[in-house]
Parts: sequence; structure tokens; C-alpha cells
Amino acid sequence: MGQAATTAVSGCSFCRIVAGQDEAQLVLETHEIVAFLDRRPVFKGHVLVVPRQHVDTLTDLPQEQIQPLFSAASAVAQAVKDGLGAQGSFVAVNNTVSQSVPHLHVHVVPRTKGDGLRGFFWPRTTYAEGEPEDYAHRLREALAHPPGLR
Repeated sequence: MGQAATTAVSGCSFCRIVAGQDEAQLVLETHEIVAFLDRRPVFKGHVLVVPRQHVDTLTDLPQEQIQPLFSAASAVAQAVKDGLGAQGSFVAVNNTVSQSVPHLHVHVVPRTKGDGLRGFFWPRTTYAEGEPEDYAHRLREALAHPPGLR
């Protein structure tokens, strides 16, 4: 598996794995990404897909890195089915909140019906009358006028 130059942050455990300074069970390595088994998996085969370049969150990821990161996550999602016999996968990204390592990472967790994982990890809520339209409008406005273009 080939390595590329990276932008590392001192003290970042994922940067240390990317640089080969810390051991990990690598499952995929490209010029842009590294994927390895989570040391504390939700289920066995739980993989973390990380960009080689250190970025804290998804919103910090350069545009040209989005496709390589999510193509790799997609390939890993297929691999948990083909290689582990999972029926599917749970794919998630935490941004700051619940992000145990401040280096962007995509979780790919093998799933099988009856595995005990129920729904999402957070409680659900409902919208009051008129709220869905308001929330959708506010999101459309934010997407139409990103902070860098205001």
C-alpha cells in the first residue's frame, strides 16, 4: 500500500497511524486516505476511514478530498458485506460533538438484522406546526449564501 506526504498534527493519534508511527490494522490505503479497524468497535469489523491530511471536521475538508474520502467509505461499506457477511452497514461522521478524535473520520459499522443496534444513538423528536417549512427555509438560505461568499 502506498504512502503519500501528509499534513500531520502533533499528538493526533490518527495522524500517527497515517504516518506509520502507531500500529493499526489497515484495511485500505490510497494516496489520499487510510482506513483501519476501530480499536473499540461497535461491532467487529468497524472501520474508520480518514483523510491522510489532518482536518478536524467534514467542513474543514478541501473540496478535492471529498470524493476520495467517500469513495473509500463506499468501498469499505461494500467490503463489510462481501468480506464479513454483513447485511449492510451504518456509515456516520461526527463533527465536533461526539468526535472522540479531532481528525475527520468516517465510521463504517457492519450491520446484520437483529444485531441489537436500534435506530440511531440519539433520541428522536417531532416538529411543531410550521416548523419543518421554517427549518427547510433556513437551511436553503444558508446553502445559498455560504459564509465565505457573504
